[in-house]
Amino acid sequence: MAATFKFEWGSPERVLLSVNAEQAVVPGADGEFTMLPGHSPVIATLRPGVLDVMSQGLRKRLFVKSGFVEVDPTRLTVLAEKAFDVDDMTPALLAAEIKPAEADLANANDDEATSMANTLVSELRRLSNRAA
Repeated sequence: MAATFKFEWGSPERVLLSVNAEQAVVPGADGEFTMLPGHSPVIATLRPGVLDVMSQGLRKRLFVKSGFVEVDPTRLTVLAEKAFDVDDMTPALLAAEIKPAEADLANANDDEATSMANTLVSELRRLSNRAA
């Protein structure tokens, strides 16, 4: 049996997913990183992208807009107010998410906001092209 760590995704109200995972690829604001059991402690900001979790040989892909992760050698906790299972993202849902993201990009008033909004729009369009 492969070594595992506890993966938890939570919102302010409750834990939304809790599994034992072998690996997770996290879209950190400073770049993607892979979490394996025994990882050094990290607290990082998420950028818009797909969080990829391997659990018991199954792959779970969650699209996150923003949030934070806390890592220690035995746990990865994702605090994201909103995330979507990539497999459940329909073209209609993606279109509904792209529209306000494009508005945020058009109204961004500093480099950081522009970068985050641009990344969100790009990631949503990439997923939309795959879903089409």
